[in-house]
Amino acid sequence: MTYAITQTCCSDATCIAVCPVNCIHPTPEEREFGSTEMLYIDPKTCIDCGACADACPVDAIFPVDSLPVAQREYAAVNADYFADSRPEPVGAGPNFHTWGAPNFERQVPADFAPIRVAIVGTGPAGMYAAEDLLLHTNAEVTLVDRLPVAGGLIRYGVAPDHPATKKIGDTFARFHAHPRARTVLGVEVGKDISTGELAAHHDAVIYAVGASTDRRLGVEGEDLRGSIAATTFVAWYNAHPEVAADAVDLSGERVVVVGNGNVAVDVARILATDPEALAGTDIADHALAALRASKVREVVLLGRRGPEDAAYTASELLALKHLPGVELVVDDHDPRTGATIDSASAAEKGKGKGKAALLRDVARRTVDWSPTPATGRRIVLRFHSSTVEVIGTDSVLAARVTGVGGDVDIPAGTLLRAVGYRGVPVAGLPFDEATATVPHEAGRVTGQPGTYVVGWIKRGPSGGIGANRTCAAETVSTLLADAVGGALPAPARSATAFRRLVRNRTRHLIDARGLAAIDRAELARGRGQGRTRAKLGSVPELVAAAKGSRWVRR
Repeated sequence: MTYAITQTCCSDATCIAVCPVNCIHPTPEEREFGSTEMLYIDPKTCIDCGACADACPVDAIFPVDSLPVAQREYAAVNADYFADSRPEPVGAGPNFHTWGAPNFERQVPADFAPIRVAIVGTGPAGMYAAEDLLLHTNAEVTLVDRLPVAGGLIRYGVAPDHPATKKIGDTFARFHAHPRARTVLGVEVGKDISTGELAAHHDAVIYAVGASTDRRLGVEGEDLRGSIAATTFVAWYNAHPEVAADAVDLSGERVVVVGNGNVAVDVARILATDPEALAGTDIADHALAALRASKVREVVLLGRRGPEDAAYTASELLALKHLPGVELVVDDHDPRTGATIDSASAAEKGKGKGKAALLRDVARRTVDWSPTPATGRRIVLRFHSSTVEVIGTDSVLAARVTGVGGDVDIPAGTLLRAVGYRGVPVAGLPFDEATATVPHEAGRVTGQPGTYVVGWIKRGPSGGIGANRTCAAETVSTLLADAVGGALPAPARSATAFRRLVRNRTRHLIDARGLAAIDRAELARGRGQGRTRAKLGSVPELVAAAKGSRWVRR
């Protein structure tokens, strides 16, 4: 028996660190690390020890012979990665199993004085940086977030039907109670306090603010009612307190999703899934109610290029193929689509052909856009299609898209724009409008000593959860080198002064104890409803839970 890595792989390489036979690839020492969709286990080398499964933070690794039907294809997915190349034999090569974690050269004296570091943002990027500082240095860390609850994209970006992926949040949560960490939630940098004030109370500040808005299509009609950013839709079904419960209208029978990345696939899957299959998850109460009443019968995903260039990962496509009661169809309007799928080989890594090969057993036909399915639900993948206009007067009526025979109007009541995330400027920091990132050198913000960036605001919206581990390690290494070299400006104010400052600037300040109280309240609500967790969906509710039950009754 061998093990296989499955859909929820976060690629943070924890499994590689514990593997005794070097059977998981690519490793951080290999060129492909960080560019593959997931990590893979070589079935010819695996010795069935199970160490990787025990270490995996997102429960993505299982014995091949115990894979459920919907995940059995992952045995071949793992094996196919090694089909045209083999890693070095066990024990061979000068670099065999030499690494334990992402490593950058560090020379910090053992008696180096503790530094105070503020981290703005409590998503994966910020928390990997916090983990590195708290476990490997004697730094004191202040965790800051504008929302009254921590988690970032783990809480508000991961789809509710991917609970295993959310488990990495449990790993991060323990650092909020670390004796050298202070949690300061409900404080927005640039509004409640300035970047200068934050810097004045810390030796260094790391910004992990992500990419919080969406890219625009730049076509006529995209601001019509019913044209929604996929980022808004994702936040809506995840109970983000800044998105109204009535922000999404599901009264139309067809939804067009522009884009075919993982976010596009996520929203299509949530729209098409039987709501009762989501009832036990942490999906927002209002979203579950709306999905139960939804009239949506068909979701169309539009990709500008062919199936070999689809932006979704193979694992997300596999999930679409196994949705109960949902028909998956490839629109065969363009002969290039079928030709690519027929000629694709699953073993052609790095060329996109593997994803195209996974569509061989998916129905292909030219779709008639007049009716929606009479029974059941359908997801349509339409490649070689660009949206050129959103049709409607007050609200969306159709999406006009390109085709080999000319433009085609696809009737729809809702259009979701899923063409990428985009970073936004932080008051007081430089910003590159072209890349929507903060200019930096190895994480050090250009022209601002003591200021650093990590995650999507540093490198752009690319890479999954695990990519932030290596990204954070680089930034922390730069910060420590600056500290040792005396390049950090000394803080002018104390940690106590900072606590006084934030208490005076916001009425909704939440600390680690308040965060723990929110967690208990949501878990209790979930148990009462037969769910894993029932999220609180507004700032007043979150603050009330943090302050105690007497506040809830007010």
